[in-house]
Amino acid sequence: MAEDAPRDRPGKTLMFVEAGEAPQRIAAQLERNRSLMQRLGDKLRAIRPKAVVTVARGSSDNAATFARYLIETRARTLTSSQGLSIASVYTAQPPLDGSVLLAISQSGRSPDLLATVTAAKKAGAFTLALVNAEDSPLAELADDVVPLCAGPEKSVAATKTYLAANAAIVGLVAAWTEDDELRAAIARLPALLEKAWALDWSAAIAHLAKAQDLYVIARGLGFGLAQEAALKFKETCGLHAEAFSAAEVQHGPMALVGPGFPALILSQGDETSAGVETLAQQFIRAGADVMLAGLNDARAVNLPTIATHPALEPLLMAQSFYRFAAALSVARGFDPDRPRLLNKITETI
Repeated sequence: MAEDAPRDRPGKTLMFVEAGEAPQRIAAQLERNRSLMQRLGDKLRAIRPKAVVTVARGSSDNAATFARYLIETRARTLTSSQGLSIASVYTAQPPLDGSVLLAISQSGRSPDLLATVTAAKKAGAFTLALVNAEDSPLAELADDVVPLCAGPEKSVAATKTYLAANAAIVGLVAAWTEDDELRAAIARLPALLEKAWALDWSAAIAHLAKAQDLYVIARGLGFGLAQEAALKFKETCGLHAEAFSAAEVQHGPMALVGPGFPALILSQGDETSAGVETLAQQFIRAGADVMLAGLNDARAVNLPTIATHPALEPLLMAQSFYRFAAALSVARGFDPDRPRLLNKITETI
């Protein structure tokens, strides 16, 4: 527990302030990148990539998980994450002719990420960087760049950059697939994020204030959010959390679920919803302490959400979650801006 944890309300933390900036930052991103997205959509249709390879760390890698599900379901293109050590440590980069390498980063300075992009270019990939720091080595190295436009982010816990990366992914896929419904949805995102920021998830604080362990569960487009929430619980709240797919949790991890076991279960309104709801009911019957977002059950803590295009619902839940996580961190006696043993820029090799 941090000895100098903030004693004032969570709204005084940088994490809270910066997460609250996301609607305006994403509005600026959409305006600035309008013609860029059209050009990149044309480029991707011309390339007709046989695969998309994602490379990232931390919250950016959680955004890459979202990218995988959105690209595979909307663009019908195989998408997979590449381990950064393949190029930076093993120097064993596979051939990537006809593929797109999507690098996602806030700082654009991690040596292993740069090594991977360098190797991917030599291996024949078209390299595309989604990066917040436009003067970074990654921005200079990639074949093309999508600026995230999130502005400076000083809190160690990434919030608005995660949301900006996800918004850029939605915009990119909408342009690539010429999906007018998705284009219209992304245009509404800043206003919806404002509404999501006002939603109150504080009912869950009492359930997690003294918790030691937690499952965060989602599926499909929401799984990246589950990973992001689990990361934030660990780094800002000192709470051990594991993210699982609603399908994968039944292959072993379910054995730990019993009376009082905490579980945050997230569900967007798409084809995965029925299966996630069935799992939630199984958790409830086992006596677990269940918190639901996107679902409702009188036996659980029901957290408010906004129904919209299913590709955007995980972003809106993330915005509501960040407000809650900042408050939970303070309630547990931590400072979300200065997690123990962590730095803003992690330069792994």
